[in-house]
Amino acid sequence: MADKNGPAFLTQEDIDRLSAGRHDRPFDVLGLHRDGGANWVTAYLPGATAVSAICGKTKSTLSSMGGDVFSGKIRGKNYSLVATYADGSEHGFEDPYRFGPVMGELDQYLIGEGTHYRLWEALGAHVMTHEKVAGTHFAVWAPNAARVSIVGDFNGWDGRGNPMRRVGNTGVWEIFLPGVGDGATYKYEIIDPHGGLHLKADPTGFGAQHPPETASVVRDIAGYGWKDAKWMETRAAANDRRAPISIYEVHLGSWKRRYDDGGRPLSYKELAKELVAYAKDMGFTHLEFLPVSEFPFDGSWGYQPVGMYAPTIRFGPPHEFRDLIEAAHAEGLGVLIDWVPGHFPADAHGLGRFDGTALYEHADPREGFHQDWNTLIYNYGRTEVKNYLVANALYWLEEYHIDGLRVDAVASMLYRDYSRDDGQWIPNKDGGRENYEAIDFMKAMNVEAYGRHDGIMTVAEESTSFPGVSRPVDLGGLGFGFKWNMGWMNDTLRYIEKDPIYRKYDHHLLTFPIDWAFSENFILPISHDEVVHGKGSMLEKMPGNGWEKFANLRAYYGYMWTFPGKKLLFMGCEIAQAHEWKHDEQIDWASLADPAHAGIQRLIRDLNQLYRDVPALHVNDCDPAGFEWIDGGNSEESVLTFLRKGDAGDPPVLVALNLTPVERSSFRIGAPHTGQWDEIMNTDASIYGGGNRGNLGGVVATDTPANGRPASIEVTLPPLSAVVFRAAQG
Repeated sequence: MADKNGPAFLTQEDIDRLSAGRHDRPFDVLGLHRDGGANWVTAYLPGATAVSAICGKTKSTLSSMGGDVFSGKIRGKNYSLVATYADGSEHGFEDPYRFGPVMGELDQYLIGEGTHYRLWEALGAHVMTHEKVAGTHFAVWAPNAARVSIVGDFNGWDGRGNPMRRVGNTGVWEIFLPGVGDGATYKYEIIDPHGGLHLKADPTGFGAQHPPETASVVRDIAGYGWKDAKWMETRAAANDRRAPISIYEVHLGSWKRRYDDGGRPLSYKELAKELVAYAKDMGFTHLEFLPVSEFPFDGSWGYQPVGMYAPTIRFGPPHEFRDLIEAAHAEGLGVLIDWVPGHFPADAHGLGRFDGTALYEHADPREGFHQDWNTLIYNYGRTEVKNYLVANALYWLEEYHIDGLRVDAVASMLYRDYSRDDGQWIPNKDGGRENYEAIDFMKAMNVEAYGRHDGIMTVAEESTSFPGVSRPVDLGGLGFGFKWNMGWMNDTLRYIEKDPIYRKYDHHLLTFPIDWAFSENFILPISHDEVVHGKGSMLEKMPGNGWEKFANLRAYYGYMWTFPGKKLLFMGCEIAQAHEWKHDEQIDWASLADPAHAGIQRLIRDLNQLYRDVPALHVNDCDPAGFEWIDGGNSEESVLTFLRKGDAGDPPVLVALNLTPVERSSFRIGAPHTGQWDEIMNTDASIYGGGNRGNLGGVVATDTPANGRPASIEVTLPPLSAVVFRAAQG
């Protein structure tokens, strides 16, 4: 034993290891232990000159064992400690090492099995009352660590002070720290198998410091008191493939800024008022936020997250993020977030080599390193990593009532050779390029998300022709609800950027997308990626003089809102912002003083209303029964005409696009039947900034055949316009 006054179980080796901060089983010697028929309390308190244990009204002095270790006998079991320091100060506190484990056998079993789908309730930092004492429980997975300590503002960031206990064979370490509560900053100090030291943020922490600071922050996320039950019970209809879904994509940091307050972005609470009211007024049905998981670098826009379980502190604490979600739900708006399970940055405080080994990532850079983004790739084949990610998806749906997850960079997960040359990637077990483990992860995520949360949606940003992305898992698909139609976006932007005189040679770029329009449940995206990195704003992409640029853009939006597929538009595009998006500035609200920009904004508002109000434009977005060409082959005049159809009894809609700057009067278009056809949208209307050329509210179809139809209408097609007619009812 250490000396004749100490307990038998406390060896000199224990004292030396505690003093060096290298003890991996501190609960074996610290705290309360029975030895020789007596209760012994042992404490390690760096810098203390004297220590006493208080048990009831009895104060017992602990003897110095050397190396800042103190030990002594007490009567009873419930005690607290008082430490005296060289300056004469005293500090009384509850001893963390007198408390039993928090994590139970079921948690351990599920973690080991990789099926703990409420993982965030077991790991991370939880404010709680344990054994009748208030404090915070910390737990972290670090299976290869030689020792893990919790460090923070509560212990001087000294890794010797609070080494943690191992939890069974799970690879989890835990400790309950009495007196630590909401707002405390902390990290895990990890000694790896080779003796190296690593200071890491909490992978399942609920909060973080404001970047560039990198510590985790204890956040009590319990007890919010949601008031959105009505929305949650009915949202399935709003997220259905037959619903009108029009998404406003937003980067929260640059939507609007307070230039009267240092140019800061709006807070979650301010966004709950201003952004929600704006999106509602504009007629969007959903908001989609660029990633909100905590991230260190503003220039990544959130796509390189470190705190997967922490809403970014940039705009406020977690409850205020919930205020934003609840405000959207109160106005009937669904909320999606961009979710990034495809990669993570190599920042020192993040997941990379978390316990000194390739834990979350692959060890081999041919599998574990993204050359394009200088990031690390999750090891989806590792049970605990797959569990971590699936649980994270469920966490946002459960704790923040998120209505959908747009999964970023799915193509990079599907293929082992994504953006790699020969020799830079490792084939799968069958010699192919498909990443079986990532595919299995995505299927599992979708099965659990849809199975546990009614009415949600998942959306894949997937740029290849991988089959069945939005097909249910039990039918052989990946299980996503929707997929971004990247092919439509690429083709149509290539077309609309061309000078109209040359468009007849690329007419197929507008017609070809219908060939695959119903192969998946598609969303048509004009996202942030299309208006950044030198690509120019939507207005800048348009050819021609000033008037033609705006007319082209109005016609393109008319085409987008009438083509099969749900809609997504990035902020700023709805006001025809003149310059491309900048993440550190607000969008150009001042441009709305110009009637041409205000006209585009009004057009988007009216297109959203039209899309919502006219069933033929949305109920069969994902069904070939909802579309029929009238004439898709008129390349010489750059005119497209087609029908959109809803259910039986829904009046059909006839769409005509004139994509040249030439007015086409007395233009005959085949119609399915005779009778009145009301003009319900004309992008050339003066209220949108156009020349107000049109059809005086409607036309009458006669029995003159055209385009293989028994009837036809004779119309005026304004230059660079989209004109929409609906068969009159009754």
